[in-house]
Amino acid sequence: MKLRFTRRTALKAGAAFAACAALPAWSQAKTLRFAAVFSDKDIRAEMIRMLAKDIEADFKVEPHFNASLFKQGTELVALQRDNLELGNIAPQDISKQITAWSILTSAYLFRDANHLFNFWSSDLGAQYKKQAEDQVKIKILGPTFFGTRQVGLKPKKKINTPADMAGIKLRMPPGDAWQLLGRSLGANPTPMAFAETYTGLQTGAVDGQDNPLPNVNAVKFYEVMSQIVLTSHLIGYDLLCMNLKLWNSLPAPKQKSMQAAVDKALRWSTDEHLKREQELADTFRKQHGLEIYTPDVAAFRAHAQKIYLASDEAKEWPKGMLEKINALK
Repeated sequence: MKLRFTRRTALKAGAAFAACAALPAWSQAKTLRFAAVFSDKDIRAEMIRMLAKDIEADFKVEPHFNASLFKQGTELVALQRDNLELGNIAPQDISKQITAWSILTSAYLFRDANHLFNFWSSDLGAQYKKQAEDQVKIKILGPTFFGTRQVGLKPKKKINTPADMAGIKLRMPPGDAWQLLGRSLGANPTPMAFAETYTGLQTGAVDGQDNPLPNVNAVKFYEVMSQIVLTSHLIGYDLLCMNLKLWNSLPAPKQKSMQAAVDKALRWSTDEHLKREQELADTFRKQHGLEIYTPDVAAFRAHAQKIYLASDEAKEWPKGMLEKINALK
């Protein structure tokens, strides 16, 4: 059969070609590079794999764990420079650029995981999300809860109050907000990347670290510690963030489906962390011989709040915000 190529068919073909050329990048599965400091065995790594499966029709998620793509603390800048699509960002890193954010990194602010999620889904949380978009140019998709931070130590010194932490070299991530947190516990904070912490404890470069129990388990810190002090000083969370230009390029239905998939994954991860925290204290005690006990938490809370309220960072906190966050159910 012969095909007749007329002016009309040429115009139709040209129009079809132009329509295809005009299709936005998201019309085909777009690669989203994801960067995080946590290991591929972390609960959050499984969360990312779950998210990847749920959004595979629109995106191909390319995960990079163990700080293998960007060093800890540099993921935020990578997002801002369009060198990264998805990142697990510590609020402490955002507070380096928005000083008022330091309130969200302070000790004993959030009571538990529910309080954390209720804040980020509230009008108060929306204010901070908008700040991040306007000033830091990132899209916050939600909080990645990873447990309650506890103090783990190599020395066997008994800890009951912040005064007992004097002279303890406590590994903290680099950054002023983290160092302030370490001081608020009465310790001598020592900046060190997460990936170097096991060796730091092993060699004595640091005496301890603070992490939720699932993190301690994921990287086997229990092998180089003698005790865990249940200070419960910080509800540990990062923020799952997307490159703002990419987010804004998505049509509303794509944004809605992406957010729904993220919410599902975050809730699953949170529930898994809460279950693991309950199990791990017994595991560390019975299988690994660690001493695990609760100090005078009221003394730690009072000391931490005193240190924070006297800090330069607190001068940047929005007036009344601390009370508003505390009042959230």
